[in-house]
Amino acid sequence: MNPHTGTTPHPPNSFSACVVCGLILALSLGTRALGAQPVTAGSKNFTESVILGEVAMHLLRSAGLEATHRAELGGTRILWNALLAGDIDLYPDYTGTIIEETLAGEVKSPADLPAVLEGYGLRMSGQLGFNDTYAMGMTRERAAGLGIRSISDLRRFPDLRFGFSNEFMDRQDGWPSMQAAYRLPQTFVRGMDNDLAYRGVASGTIDVTDLYSTAAEIKVYDLVALADDQRHFPEYQGVYLYRADLAERLPKVPELLMRLEGAITEGG
Repeated sequence: MNPHTGTTPHPPNSFSACVVCGLILALSLGTRALGAQPVTAGSKNFTESVILGEVAMHLLRSAGLEATHRAELGGTRILWNALLAGDIDLYPDYTGTIIEETLAGEVKSPADLPAVLEGYGLRMSGQLGFNDTYAMGMTRERAAGLGIRSISDLRRFPDLRFGFSNEFMDRQDGWPSMQAAYRLPQTFVRGMDNDLAYRGVASGTIDVTDLYSTAAEIKVYDLVALADDQRHFPEYQGVYLYRADLAERLPKVPELLMRLEGAITEGG
């Protein structure tokens, strides 16, 4: 997810409806005013992150807090640095991104993640209930025509053209590690804007691109996500990262975020 990062907002999908349901559920539980201390939520530059940023902002406002949302600030590293610097108080992220990319090499197992984050003065909410992992995508027609169902099947077609989002090309958990894990022989591999990659695979100028498993484009462009048959990609469970001093200033904020634990599912 879009673990992760994108370039411009994408069309809403079933995930968006689930987020709205989760928001309505959370707001219906009732809150009391917590004071006027401002809280700033941030989000990455793709739809799912923006929606989750809006969920946090509206939840906090419903509790009487002054909350703002700095939407589409940029990619993973920009949001992380903004959180460390105190420019924002919280933002939505994904466990796989945090472990494999942001804190690469620092977290030995998911159970260690909270302690490592505390070392940075940060904390993490519980899991929101959905796994927005990476996937490889092709148009349904192209995949069926070649008999491709899994990432391993791509090895049989070295001439396939790959077009990946720029961040996926460079990430620890992106193209380099996937290529090694699956021993993929393709040499036509290009980095590009995320939206251009989706359009390229839909138009046939490229054959394969990286997807996020809850992305709207899967339905919009009638794409199929290839099975990760070697289980290369980790889980990207949706969570919120927030500053420890926010919890100290406003102890009710973590309690509010807890209301969204498990409330947002992939299937609606």
